[in-house]
Amino acid sequence: MLINSQLRKLLLQALQEDIGRGDLTTQFIVSRNQKCKAIIISKSEGILAGLLVATLTFKLLDSKVKFKTFKKDGDKIKKGDKILRIYGKTSAILSAERTALNFFQRLSGVATLTFQFVRQIQSTKAKIGDTRKTTPMWRSLEKYAVKVGGGTNHRFGLDEMLLIKDNHIQAAGSVSLAIKLAKQKNKKRLPLEVETKNLREVRETLKAGVTFIMLDNFSLKNLKLAVKIIRDFEQKNMKKIKIEASGNVSLKNVKKIAQTGVNLISVGKITHSAPALDFSLKIL
Repeated sequence: MLINSQLRKLLLQALQEDIGRGDLTTQFIVSRNQKCKAIIISKSEGILAGLLVATLTFKLLDSKVKFKTFKKDGDKIKKGDKILRIYGKTSAILSAERTALNFFQRLSGVATLTFQFVRQIQSTKAKIGDTRKTTPMWRSLEKYAVKVGGGTNHRFGLDEMLLIKDNHIQAAGSVSLAIKLAKQKNKKRLPLEVETKNLREVRETLKAGVTFIMLDNFSLKNLKLAVKIIRDFEQKNMKKIKIEASGNVSLKNVKKIAQTGVNLISVGKITHSAPALDFSLKIL
């Protein structure tokens, strides 16, 4: 994970949101020069993510703070595991505590749920991908957590690739016309993917020469049929076509979806509905 100005700005805003005009309780009780050791402990089981973000949060309030790490991002953690020991100004540690733990719990939750999906399909060739269903301004962090959990990142934003969805098709009038317009104006030859909702649209998309197709909310039966149609077309025309499945994906059905032969399974819930892991900070 890169530390850049955008990340620093986000962390400063998060600290400002929590501290406001000042951490009054800490100001009243703790002297300005007092120092201490503290430790962050896991209260949940899962995959750790967000270590760099948490340490940077403390550094923004105490540039001389020191750390000893017991775990790293991507490690499996269990209840009671030591994650991070901190030595620095007591006031800074207490004022940054909740913000740092909030980043830990959210990002570790995303990584953990992603890992659970990845584990379900590990015997197949499919990959788990994320979507743009992310917390506003947290997208880079949550997509980082997806990768920590073993998933893969789909497009980051609207300017990264062309993805013709159902509303684009509705606005254009047809799948073919939407694809034609996109290709005509795609001067930079950005990747082009088309979302399809039935077998007719799949055939229409193949005919238009698209090599990245999303099968959205297909039943398992139709998903198998669509994959067969695409793979048959692929063989006859000597074209490599990437297939993405999306919609109503759960831990219960993801393996069956992967076994149909799709390349990518996008799961919105790994970012929009991941349960947070729990952590606590204790002064030693």
